[in-house]
Amino acid sequence: MRAKFALRKKAIILRKKKYFEINSSFFNPILSILKSIKKNNILNLALYYPSNCEVNVLKFIDFNKNKKIKTFLPIIKSKNLMEFVEWKSLDPLNTNIYGLLEPVSKKNSLIPDIILVPLLAFDKNKNRLGYGKGFYDRFLTKFLNRRKIITIGVAFSFQKYNKVPTSSGDVRLDYILTDKGLIK
Repeated sequence: MRAKFALRKKAIILRKKKYFEINSSFFNPILSILKSIKKNNILNLALYYPSNCEVNVLKFIDFNKNKKIKTFLPIIKSKNLMEFVEWKSLDPLNTNIYGLLEPVSKKNSLIPDIILVPLLAFDKNKNRLGYGKGFYDRFLTKFLNRRKIITIGVAFSFQKYNKVPTSSGDVRLDYILTDKGLIK
């Protein structure tokens, strides 16, 4: 745990120093993933509302002109659980107990097809270091047994480390999307 704490601290400082604004073409590498899943159905894509110099995944909304892709944001529930609810870019937001923005409307929660996951650090094995509360890991552990959810960590390429410390509750991601492309 001490190694995770030290790396979190280091990663937060690094991201603040090296942050840059992305453009919507950042998401081009995941188009084939989206198309392979969507087919003729509606695709439910979970985003996160960026904070603390995270990659601005809201740019995906500008990029996505396809009406068959619905976007969702996480909300924190009691007992440290998380759900995803439908959200459109002009829908109102509240600040939760962690100071993060989440949708005001708490209805229409569902299990997304794809989740864009925030992270502080990652490694070549697609291990992710989050903020330490375990919301994404608990959600994925609970629902991955019920259905396939594609997880795509979103980061800047400078957030890659040789090895991220992991523990038994950590869920490995399917992909990592960075400014240098998609890590499969």
